[in-house]
Amino acid sequence: MSSDDDMPLARANGHLSADKISKAEDRAMDIDSDVELLPAPLSIRHGPIDDDDDAPLVNGHGKRKSRSSTGNVNYNESDGEARRSTKRQRKAVADDSDSDVPIKNKIRAKLPPAAEETAVAEDSDDDIPLNRKLVNKRKSIDKAAEKEAKALAKKPTPKKAAKEESDDDDEPLAGAKGRRRSVNGTNGKAKTNGVKKEDSDSDTPMRKKPKTATPKATPKAAVKAAAKATPKGKVKAEPATSGKKAAAKKVKKELSEDPADAEDDDEEEHRWWEQAKSDDSVKWLKLEHNGVLFPPEYEVLPKSVKLLYDGKPVNLHVDAEEVAGFFGAMLNSTHNVENPVFQKNFFTDFKDVLKRTGGAKDQQGNKVDIKDFAKLDFQRIFDYYQGKSEAKKARSKDEKAAEKAEKDKLEAPFMFCKWDGRKEKVGNFRVEPPGLFRGRGEHPKTGKVKLRVTPEQITINIGKDAQVPRPPDGHKWKTVQHDNKATWLAMWQENINGAYKYVMLGAQSTVKGQADLKKFEKARELKKHIGKIRKDYERDLKADAMADRQRATAVYLIDKFALRAGNEKDAENEAETVGCCSLKFEHVTLREPNTVIFDFLGKDSIRFYDEVTVDRQVFKNLRVFKKSPKKEGDDIFDRLTTSQLNKHLSNYMPGLTAKVFRTYNASFTMQKLLNEVKNEDRTIAEKIKLYNDCNREVAILCNHKRTVGASHEAQMEKLGDRIRGLKYQVWRNKQMMLDLDSKLKKKKGAAFFELEADLDEAWILEHQTFLVEEQRTKIQKKFEKDNQKLQEGGEKIMPDKELKERLKDADELAKKFKKENKSKKVEAEGKAPTVDKIEANVKKIEERIRTLELQAADRDGNKEVALGTSKINYIDPRLTVVFANKFNVPIEKFFSKTLREKFHWAIKSVGEDNSWQF
Repeated sequence: MSSDDDMPLARANGHLSADKISKAEDRAMDIDSDVELLPAPLSIRHGPIDDDDDAPLVNGHGKRKSRSSTGNVNYNESDGEARRSTKRQRKAVADDSDSDVPIKNKIRAKLPPAAEETAVAEDSDDDIPLNRKLVNKRKSIDKAAEKEAKALAKKPTPKKAAKEESDDDDEPLAGAKGRRRSVNGTNGKAKTNGVKKEDSDSDTPMRKKPKTATPKATPKAAVKAAAKATPKGKVKAEPATSGKKAAAKKVKKELSEDPADAEDDDEEEHRWWEQAKSDDSVKWLKLEHNGVLFPPEYEVLPKSVKLLYDGKPVNLHVDAEEVAGFFGAMLNSTHNVENPVFQKNFFTDFKDVLKRTGGAKDQQGNKVDIKDFAKLDFQRIFDYYQGKSEAKKARSKDEKAAEKAEKDKLEAPFMFCKWDGRKEKVGNFRVEPPGLFRGRGEHPKTGKVKLRVTPEQITINIGKDAQVPRPPDGHKWKTVQHDNKATWLAMWQENINGAYKYVMLGAQSTVKGQADLKKFEKARELKKHIGKIRKDYERDLKADAMADRQRATAVYLIDKFALRAGNEKDAENEAETVGCCSLKFEHVTLREPNTVIFDFLGKDSIRFYDEVTVDRQVFKNLRVFKKSPKKEGDDIFDRLTTSQLNKHLSNYMPGLTAKVFRTYNASFTMQKLLNEVKNEDRTIAEKIKLYNDCNREVAILCNHKRTVGASHEAQMEKLGDRIRGLKYQVWRNKQMMLDLDSKLKKKKGAAFFELEADLDEAWILEHQTFLVEEQRTKIQKKFEKDNQKLQEGGEKIMPDKELKERLKDADELAKKFKKENKSKKVEAEGKAPTVDKIEANVKKIEERIRTLELQAADRDGNKEVALGTSKINYIDPRLTVVFANKFNVPIEKFFSKTLREKFHWAIKSVGEDNSWQF
């Protein structure tokens, strides 16, 4: 009978690796020691890419093509003005379908930018290659982490915490004497380590979890600083019990139906981050809410609006008409409606609805057999809904305000709940309306009909003593339960994938804040163990056991390149996305001497390309894992699963999973970079750019990058035009100074009054035309707005003659520019102009130019980095608060109103302290 250790521990998918690696095989896979290795570890080309007919060859085989959803992902982080400019300039985007371009060049053009093309916070003006500098930087940060881990390990820990930690922390997992070798974190016996896998980011109900060592919510220094920063009499910290009693008195009144009432309540701030919670399995003691808001019922189409089949209108049952309307309303979404899979799934469901509702009939009442999708014509339906949309946009200001007030009144009862006597904002209280499922990437179920959710499908979770929300007339809830270990208020199962949908509290709620704090504290806890984890996996990279070597290689890739662990998928019902543990033979290409190319469908079904340099041993291991007879479709890590990997990691630290590395690496790196920043005299704009530079470097060093957005060039061009426009203003103002005092040219020098090099005559003429047209548009809009006010007030509107009179100002501006171009002189403008006034104005405009130039440099540097994602999800928000305190920058410059509410706990817990460390 074979030992459990000799059995493959992963899914049996294709050829399996041998359970042991012989020394001869190990030597055969080695790299020539004379070959100079590339700097490692480093991502040298990384990001999502557009896929089309010309896919790169992987291991000599044509890679399965995937329909990239990159086009659907909005990476735009710019303001509204830049977005508008993108629309105007869409026609300027080059068509890459030119058949004369070599295929190899086309493929190259589609790949993400290389590391040396990526902007880094630090300017490189020496002879050290950028890639080498990045690797050196990364290694210095890793060394600092190891040093800090050793220092933390020397500190005495409380006895309680020591009991809850594994007793084997100082013993190699694979080499413990006196017991069986642990493979992938599991022994022969099905024994658990007492730690349940946690996923604070998921939408699943939070069930009871085993008790773990409770981390301190806030360092003492930070709490003291926060208390010190609070003015006397403003917020008084009280014991938890008295706080609850005070809150209990206030909740006797009914739930407010007006969100404003909830915000204006004089409730004392709940400083939950200052209260140690011994048992976090019980989420609430009292819970009241008003249930969910259902979407409006379907409005039947006018009799004149019909679906056409084979050119003839057909009559449908109301249910079938609604489904036809789903498709007809989205004809402008060509990415979906022209997708064959989308069409096939829709048509299958549409025919099922027709069959259930009696089918389609012609105008004479005869049955029409709809069996060919190509004969369906939804144009009339599309035109009807487009007309409704245009009419909605054209409503008057008062009509829009009245409709908004009605909508707010309808939603008000659902916006807040009472959670242990406190008012908390509910996040997603609306039941999703019926429609067509789109999915992400190449989802096999895209186009299927999402059915209308009824109260009979919905489970309500509420306090035992609370009044149960009343369902719509004629309906009843599926069940009502009182589970105080769950954080959701309502749930139901959708019909497409059988997934459960949950109504949860908003991002700024206490329970969400606690989950965020727990996530970042877990990452801080990893600081104590990172040194040992890295030491162990570096040792196991050379292990004889295949399972140990695969596990060590996977942890290396997750730690160094922020690869997601990955989970197995049901390929027939889910998009086949990939992570580290589920990589297949065709997803990894090896290029001598030590470059690894990952190419697969990643999170959100986006095809991801990651070209990295790895350490010598890791490259050799991947050669072993891909060794013949393995072929396409076979798993690379065939003796490792995500659950086994996380089980292994939890032996180092309770609750440690692969995704904690992303948070730890990002936050620790950000901390080290911010510590290097000197507090010098800088403008607010310069300080913001400095912060973004650090954030950007975190993304590069921790491999959190993206492709350049399609609209980036248009945005940069728009910003460049704004800068040039201001430079033109500066030049005109300086010419006005000469108009007032011609001797200034001698005093200040001719160079002071010269035109900037990037302002040529052609651009100036184009800009002047733009300024004249801009003024015409403003005058036109002002005239229309004034007339609308007169009409709403019952007064007589102004005639067109008045508009013509007003437009003369634009004509005068055009004449002025023409005169200036001819004479090369600019007359001083304004009331009683003086040289001092105009010079002061020049300085103001030049300051605006500097600010915009910083923004342009920042935006261009961010083109491969989604700063918002790393700032919100991976970098501890307390680091941002500390930076704001240290450099005296308003927190509003880094966090929007929504983020300030989400990270309220971080802002308050740090207070005015600028010494808090991750």
